[in-house]
Order: sequence, then C-alpha cells, then structure tokens
Amino acid sequence: MMLAQIFWGSLVLGICTMVHLIVLMGWLKSLRWFQASSAALFIKKSQVIVIASALVGIILAHTLQVWMWAASLITLGALESFSDAIYFSIVTYTTVGYGDLTLGPDFRIFGAMASVTGLLGFGISTAFLVGLLEKMFSSALVRS
Repeated sequence: MMLAQIFWGSLVLGICTMVHLIVLMGWLKSLRWFQASSAALFIKKSQVIVIASALVGIILAHTLQVWMWAASLITLGALESFSDAIYFSIVTYTTVGYGDLTLGPDFRIFGAMASVTGLLGFGISTAFLVGLLEKMFSSALVRS
C-alpha cells in the first residue's frame, strides 16, 4: 500500500508541477508580447501591469494544483466531501498543516506529497517572479 501511495503521490506531484510550469510559461509569452507591443510605453504603469499579470498567473497555477490534489483525494476515496478535500489540499499544499483534518493510514504518504508539490510550486513561482523583476528592472535601468 505504501508503494501505491508513493506512486500516485509522485504522479499527481509531477502533473501539478508540469501544470505550474505550463501556466507560467504561457503567462511569460503573454508578458513578452505585452512588453514588445508597448516597448515605447514600457514605463512604471506597464511594469505594474506586468507584475500584476504575473501574480495572477502564479495564483492561477497554485489554485489549479490545489484543485487537482482535492480531486485526487476524492477520486481515490481518501476524503468524501469536496469541501474537506479542498480545505485539506490548501492546508497541506501551503504546509500549514493544522491537523484538524487528517487522512487515514492508507493515504498519509499520498497526502504528504501535496506539501512537496506546494514547496516545489512556491519555489518555482518565487524564481519566476524574481527573474521577471530582475529583467524588468535591469532593462529599465539600461533605458534610463
């Protein structure tokens, strides 16, 4: 049973990470298009739009992953109600882990994989945002 939890948890973790990367890479294409189409206007106002847009993409990527974990928990029978599954996924994905809602022994390892997904996702999001800000600010300094 433990190997099944590791297998399914790794599978969901991998799919979530790919979804996260796909959403952020798609958002990056949109940001590049926006920057190219408004090159002359790429000043503070458009920088705010780019940063806000990037944050929306990051939030979307994390939200999709939480929903994927909740759907997996329901599908595998680890939790019965969707509200419990969403709550558990959010608390675990963010590694808050209140402990007021726990999984049975047959799903503990699987559930813990959600926290690994969250750690990975937040790391990727942080790197994405830092890279974007560094590029924006370094190109703004060059133009000045």
